Amino acid sequence: MATEGSEPLPSRAELPMRVGAGQFMDPTSERLRYVKQLGGSDVLLNMYQVDDPDYEHMPDDERVPLSGEDAWSVDALRDLRERVEAEGLRLNAIENVPVSYYEDVMLGGPERDGQLGRLKETIRNMGEAGIPIFGYHWAPAGVWRTGWETARGGAEVSVFDADAADADELTHGREYSEAELWENYEYFLDEILPVAEQAGVTLALHPSDPPMERLGGVPQLFRNFENFKRAMTYRESDYHGLDLCLGCWSEMGEPLDEVVRYFGERDEIVYVHFRDVSGTVPRFSEDFLDEGNYDEYALLQLLDEVDFSGLMIPDHTPHLEDDTDWEHRGRAFTVGYIRGMLRAMRSDQSR
Repeated sequence: MATEGSEPLPSRAELPMRVGAGQFMDPTSERLRYVKQLGGSDVLLNMYQVDDPDYEHMPDDERVPLSGEDAWSVDALRDLRERVEAEGLRLNAIENVPVSYYEDVMLGGPERDGQLGRLKETIRNMGEAGIPIFGYHWAPAGVWRTGWETARGGAEVSVFDADAADADELTHGREYSEAELWENYEYFLDEILPVAEQAGVTLALHPSDPPMERLGGVPQLFRNFENFKRAMTYRESDYHGLDLCLGCWSEMGEPLDEVVRYFGERDEIVYVHFRDVSGTVPRFSEDFLDEGNYDEYALLQLLDEVDFSGLMIPDHTPHLEDDTDWEHRGRAFTVGYIRGMLRAMRSDQSR
């Protein structure tokens, strides 16, 4: 729904493969205008820190803490969407809510059913507010990096090195088995997917990052091709698919062409984090998109070949000279690079 005085936005079903930006929480007019200036069409909001008691991301000082007992209200979510649309963009998804929001769901803890109830209410409210995608992960230990290295021209890139990670130090009090994590995940899907289907909200699963076998005593369930196949076939639904993080898949060392073809032909790629790394686990660095493991143009062509028509955003990017914490300069490079590849591909196709 467009706000008063703006042009109506087409439905997602009418849209082509396209580029946007994300991984921020507060959709200020300045940040949204910047995305628009880069040529982006959509944004994703990453809400992993909104349980910070000092953070106010809603108007009129309305605090909506995800660590509290209540889910986001429909009005608050609708306001987020309308703030984005007022700048001529689409709010494509909310992703990466705090681990604390559903940690007991992932680990089978005592607050599991209460946290599931809050997740269900959030998804219902997202549907009513017109936000179509809920991106999530299944990694209680979170994202791990071990430092920074210098890349071309002195840019800084993040690094994971298992030898420096203290990966065996328990993060959740004990060792968890893979069977436990699968049991908890399947229970989650049994409970959440019917709600998402009814609400018209698509769930998008992000890989474990880094895709080690385990970290902190907790299995990294979504670390390989076979485990993703199991997740997608356990309970098949038009409302469940992949947040295809190409960087994480590159970290795995899996055959990316086979991955894209398999899930693309099943119409299970919901949106794409378009980044790359150099190296694979147990050690990799998050380098510039044109210096990583895979052929980025060939992957873009393959996404088009399998009729992917969703959003692509820069994921983690190098930190460039005079950059901000959001790496707005690094993201500008990546957005421009992807838009250039798209333009070249469309030009080749029209000849």
